[in-house]
Amino acid sequence: MPSPAKPGGLEPLRRMPPNDLNAVLERARSLQLQAQADALQALLRGRKLGLLCETDESADAALFRRAAVELGAYVAHIRPNLSEVSSVQEVQRTARILGRLYDAVECQGLASTLVEQLGHEAGVPFFDAIASPQHPSARLARRLGGHVPAADRRRIVLQAVLLSVIV
Repeated sequence: MPSPAKPGGLEPLRRMPPNDLNAVLERARSLQLQAQADALQALLRGRKLGLLCETDESADAALFRRAAVELGAYVAHIRPNLSEVSSVQEVQRTARILGRLYDAVECQGLASTLVEQLGHEAGVPFFDAIASPQHPSARLARRLGGHVPAADRRRIVLQAVLLSVIV
């Protein structure tokens, strides 16, 4: 099983040792089999996730939302009102509020430095564009294999990461 996420830190996928990445991949394979058998469980039921992005109609936002909702999570779209020029106090205040409201937050279209600041203050896991094709999760999805479309493999890996970090 992967190491638990450091509360308040960024999601650990970028820094995971190979053994932990393999554990996420094994969890994804298990989820893939459950989905094929139509036996996917709502393991994130009762969990609230924030989706911090300009529009939740992008492909990345839709992928994140679908991955979380299929596991029973509630996903709230939050329009960011922050930028790299936001004051430290504004970033801290926003992060603390998000940390009280959500079990984890996915950020899309924000500067990585801003996501990192938010993650350190929030006390919950923050993801930096985890649903993007450039994120390490997409490379991990290519290793998943199987006869399913690439988008489905990415969704399943996202689910494995969410379960590894949140549950």
